[in-house]
Amino acid sequence: MKDTSSTKYEQFFDDATLEIPPDKELKEQHNADLNGEDKDQDSKMWLTTAEAASLGAEEVAARLHVDEFPLNQKKDQEFLTVAYDIGQQGLRVIGLARGSSLQDLVYVGLVGICDPPRSHVRESIATLMNSGVKVKMVTGDAKETAVAIASMIGLDTLHSRLMSGDEIDSMSEHQLEQLIENVSVFYRVTPKHKLCIVKALQREGNIVGMTGDGVNDGVALKKADIGIAMGKNGTDVCKEAADMILVDDDFGTIIAAIEEGKGIFHNIRNFVRFQLSTSIAALSLIALATLMGVPNPLNAMQILWINIIMDGPPAQSLGVEPVDKDVLKQKPRNIKEPMITKHLIINVLLSAFIIIAGTAWVYKREMTSDGHTARDTTMTFTCFVFFDMFNALSCRSQKKSIFTIGLWSNKMFLVAVTLSVIGQMLVIYFPPLQRVFQTEALTANDILFLVALTSSVFVISEIKKFLERLLQKRRTGGQYYIKSEMDFV
Repeated sequence: MKDTSSTKYEQFFDDATLEIPPDKELKEQHNADLNGEDKDQDSKMWLTTAEAASLGAEEVAARLHVDEFPLNQKKDQEFLTVAYDIGQQGLRVIGLARGSSLQDLVYVGLVGICDPPRSHVRESIATLMNSGVKVKMVTGDAKETAVAIASMIGLDTLHSRLMSGDEIDSMSEHQLEQLIENVSVFYRVTPKHKLCIVKALQREGNIVGMTGDGVNDGVALKKADIGIAMGKNGTDVCKEAADMILVDDDFGTIIAAIEEGKGIFHNIRNFVRFQLSTSIAALSLIALATLMGVPNPLNAMQILWINIIMDGPPAQSLGVEPVDKDVLKQKPRNIKEPMITKHLIINVLLSAFIIIAGTAWVYKREMTSDGHTARDTTMTFTCFVFFDMFNALSCRSQKKSIFTIGLWSNKMFLVAVTLSVIGQMLVIYFPPLQRVFQTEALTANDILFLVALTSSVFVISEIKKFLERLLQKRRTGGQYYIKSEMDFV
């Protein structure tokens, strides 16, 4: 989407201007600009803020040759109308006056300051809204300026409420809580109002992220769940009070932070699922053998090797799984929801059951009348390790198919699994390690049989994910589009 905010500003003003509204009494007397050339056909006077900034109010008036006239109700309304028109273009309006005291002032003109939104802010806000984040604009500007800027960045000002700082003062905390969810723009607010807004949102159960760059934002940033300060233009007080600093002052960086945060959370959950399912399977296998009075299918060294694999490279590589490109489409999770959910427990128990059943069946199949042999433990041991590898593969995502997220997308995982398989082959075929782990060489047919069997934990997991996605699609009627405020902008 092309950013048109700057172009829109340039159609009306060059950075900022000082306007003297048309006046019939001054029309013939003052119809030229400072250089004596016709600059405006309707007798409006313009002075750039670069020029005005270097002059005092009296000098500005002198340069424009403005005579003094009484300020009546008609003139007052004309000036307010001009200020309203300037504000509607998204410019900050500043009135200029001269005089020896605050009680003796002469109106000089209005300055419209252009402070356009950064590029891509509209797209960033649309992305946040579609991910379930509610964006509210808090500003000290006048209502007209605030509404214009809000419309430019994609906030719905037609179907939501606008609230001023004076309105907040006149409300009780309970009244503010009832209305705040439907407010998209707060204007003419002070630091006290910002704090009230943050508290009201938190009392409604929201996790509040507050952005700011000035000293007056410090209290609200500190109170917010996530205070976000600007790194380039932010004050030291603001940075000290914040939890996060945007070093590039780019609103889009917040989206990257949300993506990374959600990615880390999902990776932790994947890691927990793998660890729990493998641990439960190992413990249950040993416990069943003991209760049934049969020889232990795994010796001490083999159990230690399995433990290394569980806590080693394959498990650790799940923690660096790339962030899912669709993670921002997911709604924010309930903060009261535990890490280990009912859905996660079902997945853990299902994987553990498959591993236990498959490994126990191989052990029973290999047992002969000759008693407990090296081949029995080698087949059982290798079967369990291969189950671990395929289980880790299925744990890379809780919902998506491995073929959707990409089989080769996590290079660290591929290296970890490859090294683990090579290590297992050395344990089986390298004589010194055979003596340590009490194993013997297996045939190619044995390896192929074990690969086919142990892949069942991966296949069943993929089928389960497919059925869950199918049911979810049917429940939502096949519609994944998220309706938001952007539908009305």
